[in-house]
Amino acid sequence: MSDDTIVRHCAPTLAGLKTGNIFTVAFHSEQVLDEELQRLEKVLSAKGLRIVKLRVRDGRALIYVYRPHRLQSDLVGHEAREILRRYGYDSVDSHSCIRRLVERIETQQGFPHEIGLFLGYPPEDVSGFIDCCGKNCKLCGYWKVYGDVHEAEKRFAKFKKCTCVYLKCLQKGVSLSRLAVDI
Repeated sequence: MSDDTIVRHCAPTLAGLKTGNIFTVAFHSEQVLDEELQRLEKVLSAKGLRIVKLRVRDGRALIYVYRPHRLQSDLVGHEAREILRRYGYDSVDSHSCIRRLVERIETQQGFPHEIGLFLGYPPEDVSGFIDCCGKNCKLCGYWKVYGDVHEAEKRFAKFKKCTCVYLKCLQKGVSLSRLAVDI
């Protein structure tokens, strides 16, 4: 897994603008994948980030890059706690929640809808997506928006600009460890 892949999929998280990102990578050897994840974990953990495998299936791995402190903060809000409770999360401890998310990913055909909380999406949008079955959103961008469209548009623009800037920096030779900010 290249640094380009991490930057392409996770620039807003690396920059501290977003709680987390999830992406899929193909692999030929799970041992090589694990070695690469260990390398990336060393680079990212020094900046307050974590990288974990959420699922491995058919030569593809679902990878989660996130900021643990930000995730913990996101999960303790009343609306987030209520959503998690509905899906069998018995704690708002981020480590416990990630374990439960992995269980839900493994047992469901698609993604569990509460996954948006792990990515830093506003709880009102996660709840709106669940209640409306993904239909009738006000705006579709990095996620489907059911709440504050203006705020979402501003965040989407920041995420897009961040990704463009980070990719240009990476192309100029700036290392992943320098791109990941320590917050």
